[in-house]
Amino acid sequence: MSEESRNKTFLGFDFSTQRLKALVIGEDYGVLQEADVEFDVDLPEFRTSGGVLRGERGEVTAPPLLWVKALDMVMDRLVVAGVDFSTIEALSGAAQQHGSVWWAKGAEAKLGSLSPDEFLHTQLASAFVAHAPVWMDSSTSADCRVLEDAVGGPEELAKITGSRAYERFTGPQIRKMYRTKPRVYQATARVSLVSSFAASLFLGRIAPLDLADGSGMNLLDIHTKTWCQQALKACGDETLEDKLGSPVPTATDLGPVCKYFVDRYGFRPECRVVAFTGDNCSALAGLRLRSGWVGLSLGTSDTLLLGLQTAGAPPAGHVLVGPTSEAPYMALLCFANGSLTRQNHRDRLAEKSWDAFNDLLRATVRGNMGYMGIYYDTAEIVPRRRPGRWLVEAGGRSVERLAPQFEARALLEGQALARRAHAEDMGFTLDKSSRVIATGGASVNKELLQIFADVFNTPVYVQEQHANAALLGAAMRAADVWSASTGARLPGAEPGLAPAAAPYPGDDEIYTPMLARYRELVKTIPTLD
Repeated sequence: MSEESRNKTFLGFDFSTQRLKALVIGEDYGVLQEADVEFDVDLPEFRTSGGVLRGERGEVTAPPLLWVKALDMVMDRLVVAGVDFSTIEALSGAAQQHGSVWWAKGAEAKLGSLSPDEFLHTQLASAFVAHAPVWMDSSTSADCRVLEDAVGGPEELAKITGSRAYERFTGPQIRKMYRTKPRVYQATARVSLVSSFAASLFLGRIAPLDLADGSGMNLLDIHTKTWCQQALKACGDETLEDKLGSPVPTATDLGPVCKYFVDRYGFRPECRVVAFTGDNCSALAGLRLRSGWVGLSLGTSDTLLLGLQTAGAPPAGHVLVGPTSEAPYMALLCFANGSLTRQNHRDRLAEKSWDAFNDLLRATVRGNMGYMGIYYDTAEIVPRRRPGRWLVEAGGRSVERLAPQFEARALLEGQALARRAHAEDMGFTLDKSSRVIATGGASVNKELLQIFADVFNTPVYVQEQHANAALLGAAMRAADVWSASTGARLPGAEPGLAPAAAPYPGDDEIYTPMLARYRELVKTIPTLD
């Protein structure tokens, strides 16, 4: 079979908080096969809940070996799904942002000498010196303040790195490790993000960080695209820059897949590994957002995405280096209380049934008779607020509890109002040509999408190919970079979008006043500072 006529496929991975997903697309970017591993269910020996381990003082971590063993399992499930790995031209991936992986000395040698006769997790059991702090960790407030002071305050740090200091960001997490566990810090050969860690497994050597995910660390100067020396000095010692390595553009071909995957699974030695990136960055690439469109990723956390031509200094939220040439920068608003919070209150109000929960929603009206709620099961990121639950009636008076149907709508309308309010604070404006592109696990819930359409007063669309834009974006980026580097044209089209919800007439009259009420209510909630 000639090179031109051989089927060409592309492989994407998503190392998310609760599961590992994999997907194969064809030359037309259509989905061919997929597989997933749910950490809590499929890997109970790691004793995670929601994919993480929680400490007593806001620490939230995950064992890197969990992700390695999950990769072993998902590869076997792809085999069962009928994937022909010899047709894969390139692979890439996405991963939860802000997690840091701490490689032991000698780990890179282990990566370079993997035996195809054994699983990855048995060969890399001693490759890590600590559990990985992940994005849900809120234990580094003191380290955030020191980092901000070191560069001249939170506003100056935001000008340089695109964000003020946030607890989950890798810079403060590194500083905490350096401060509280100096032996672990000194025993660490390299520090990866979850995305570059995952790429390393396929490369057979420690992969560089990519600029998009790397700009979510409070360490990278997003204008020069180099490490900020003041921030590095505040978070570690003179070895930190070597531990991090030099970041590369997201659209970088890192090299061929390592011999382990060639020998064990039948990959072609020429299969390319494209830089892995953060899930939000990958989602922006996968959604192919146009001017005036907003990406809304409804996952464990909810994330609002928008491509930018220039970098500003956001008062809240983040500006990152963009993953594509079409979007040199991207704005990101991450809300910690997303699907996990929705699921927790679904379990409480509707006996763990989404059908029953949606029945509660259908028993209410837009505006919820004036009842509003803010639900923070975990410390919120935007805005920075402490955990708790706040309910008010139409006159603004606090109430202890509501009937289940009113509380169900208060939960979802409160989340949608928060997304719109803080998007507007970032300078987002919606007009008649605007649309919201929803993705993530919760984007299959039509009742939830209708509430977002009503609160934003704009149509909501979903991707036709796949609900997970980060996962689809990973495979698409692999195809895009391979196509650009080889000059081979692919028939892959723009992702198809399907209308999911349209605003009802009169939504503005209902939700504009509620938006003002939300802004007043959130001021009364204790801050994290």
